[in-house]
Amino acid sequence: MKVVSSYGVKIKKQNIPIRHTLYIYRQAVGYLIRVCEESWEELSRIVNPQKRFNAAEHLVHSTKKNRARYDFDQKFPKMPSYLRRSAIQHALGSVSSYETRLELWKQKKLDGKPKLVYENHAMPVFYRDVMYKEAENHEDMAFLKLYDGHDWKWFSVNLLHTDMEYLRKNWSGVKSSAPTLEKRHHKYFLRFSYTEEVSLSKKEVNEQIICSVDLGINTDAVCTIMRSDGTVLGRKFINFPSEKDQMYSVLGRISRFQREHGSGQVQSRWNYARRLNIELSRKVASAITTYAQNNHADVIVFEYLKMKGKVTGKKRQKLRLWRKRDIQKLCEHQAHRTGMRVSRVCAWNTSRLAYDGTGEVVRDSKNHSLCTFTTGKRYHCDLSAAYNIGARYFIRERLKPLSATVRSSLEAKVPSVKRRTSCVYADLLLLSAELGSMQAA
Repeated sequence: MKVVSSYGVKIKKQNIPIRHTLYIYRQAVGYLIRVCEESWEELSRIVNPQKRFNAAEHLVHSTKKNRARYDFDQKFPKMPSYLRRSAIQHALGSVSSYETRLELWKQKKLDGKPKLVYENHAMPVFYRDVMYKEAENHEDMAFLKLYDGHDWKWFSVNLLHTDMEYLRKNWSGVKSSAPTLEKRHHKYFLRFSYTEEVSLSKKEVNEQIICSVDLGINTDAVCTIMRSDGTVLGRKFINFPSEKDQMYSVLGRISRFQREHGSGQVQSRWNYARRLNIELSRKVASAITTYAQNNHADVIVFEYLKMKGKVTGKKRQKLRLWRKRDIQKLCEHQAHRTGMRVSRVCAWNTSRLAYDGTGEVVRDSKNHSLCTFTTGKRYHCDLSAAYNIGARYFIRERLKPLSATVRSSLEAKVPSVKRRTSCVYADLLLLSAELGSMQAA
């Protein structure tokens, strides 16, 4: 399996014409989009992507054997060939997407007539050796070929030392792709991509160790290390209270500012709160993956969380800030890099039902993380849910390869496993006991 990772290296402020380069590149892409739109009837007949690209290039670039139909070379003189080809590829993709969406709109399969946008936000790729060179003597310096308003010249750029140290420490020996220019928060970055070949765990389900994760709002995550027979090997509560306190303090300042001055000049404060929330999700994902890796887990199991409709109630702001999907995506990427798999189970009733099979729980009104079972037992609600999540994974995976006859026999002995949305940890223990007795017989 191929895993692609990327990292943005900040370009330190200095007198280099990045804005001129970005402007001329986007102007070129916009010009080429108009060319492709005018010639689309001709280009669309060419099915082969490479031949279509060659035909588009012949329309705008003159050679000894070809005379261009459009004056692209005069409008954008001396543009590097790799950058021109990148712009042509971007323009072809934009027009092809527009034509496809327009056809769907004509067939009434798409709402709203699509619009072809010429004022694009394309970012140039600095191909190695011809657009980008690494400095040999200075580790934190590189050379970029940029447009200074008159000609394309080589300029030395200083890269942030901490970013380069990170790449040298974690990605030395791995070949990176050509860097792409990126703009974030009015600052410029060079984004490097790395492709790794990894082999994911192929252990049988009976030999697997999983890390079941319940993502929460009060407690960031609760992890449980579990075997296929229901043996719990470890538990961990992951929480970052200081980071959340900082974010909620910022939200409080935003609320006070809006009451006093309105919401006209508050966007920068919201952006800061958003960045704090993104950093929190990264820390949670890293802590989950590290804990699973330290306990030699083969699979990380999450709930399939999909919230629809308008969020209302007392905790609506916390629910809106809950980056559950981002945490799962980050964990999936980090887990695949280390050979672990990621799986998801149905989220219905994982927190509502007690892990010991005694029925529904009652949440504590003062401490929402705690709950009371029907037997009077008080327990951590998220930990109970983590047990149920792991149990549902093993129930599904252990029943899946069995024949219909054997599965029916087991479901008759353990009726609760028929309905996956009501399975709990106690059902896994009963199923394991029945499977063990069948194997012994």
